[in-house]
Amino acid sequence: MCQDVTRDFLKALPKCEHHMHLEGALTPAVLFKLAAKNNISLPSDDSAFTSAETLLQRYERFSSLDDFLHYYYIGMSVLITASDFEALAWDYFEHAAADGVVHAEVFFDPQAHLSRNVSYETILQGFNAARVRAQREFDISSELICCFMRHLPAPDCEATFKLEDVQASYKRGDVVGIGLDSSENNFPPELFKSLYAGAKSLGLRRTAHAGEEGPSKYIEDSLDLLDVERIDHGIRIAEDPKLMERVAKQGTLLSVCPISNVLLQCLTSVAEVPIRKFIDAGIRFSINSDDPAYFGNNYILDNYIAVQNAFSLSHSEWRTVCENSIRGSWCSETRKEEMLAQLKSVVDNA
Repeated sequence: MCQDVTRDFLKALPKCEHHMHLEGALTPAVLFKLAAKNNISLPSDDSAFTSAETLLQRYERFSSLDDFLHYYYIGMSVLITASDFEALAWDYFEHAAADGVVHAEVFFDPQAHLSRNVSYETILQGFNAARVRAQREFDISSELICCFMRHLPAPDCEATFKLEDVQASYKRGDVVGIGLDSSENNFPPELFKSLYAGAKSLGLRRTAHAGEEGPSKYIEDSLDLLDVERIDHGIRIAEDPKLMERVAKQGTLLSVCPISNVLLQCLTSVAEVPIRKFIDAGIRFSINSDDPAYFGNNYILDNYIAVQNAFSLSHSEWRTVCENSIRGSWCSETRKEEMLAQLKSVVDNA
């Protein structure tokens, strides 16, 4: 089998995305369109908001995670109606389909919207409408993961978790799991033990951002104190050989976001993402886009290409990456078998 990995091969691979914030798919063009539609005033004292073009240019110069989050939260302010959330999610699914995504497990941040008096049901109505359409038109299966914002007080996160509408969405299966996002430093996993214990008691899947800008200890504590099944980012694990060995043995999936890591100044280049170390250690990982609209419109295929350019993976290695992504997904076994068959076909015919 030819080992010359091409862009066409990478595009054809059936991809599972596990680390994509729907609010992070809000392109400047859609942001300005919704701001006008909903009569939302964007900051007049920031020249970045002069136009969609100037805003996109500002997104190329994030100095840190917190600098990015400043613009991220401003962007959310334009999301008001169910149709806004549907338009946001549909824009993502169109990009995903073009990049070969077959299954997506996407994050959303209810606290950021509830605080603006946007109802939880409004959020779900819009996102679910886009998900149904993506399944019908693109054959993309998807799941929703409700994230809690770690820079907010833990009791506030628990209060949101316990809201009647939120609990009902878990029981209906509209939301299959919880996550933990936003600023990592100074907000250790231990603050959220009670929240995650409650999620486990309901049978929810559990993941958490850890080891992006925070230390590898946050990864270990997320596993031990939160009992997570997946780690989002996790790049700092490379600093702890024993933890790497443990994660490899457990088969815990890391949802890695290479271009995000560079643009948020966690690393200076994609070549510094410990992809080769993960492969050599037998650590399972998926490759993801994180917040693509804020990161130069670099969606999942762009991340695959960036990894290939940096590490020159073989067909066999890409097959392993994709197989681990499929097996680490939170969809049905039947759906996994469908995707595995598709993967085999792509690799066998490469």
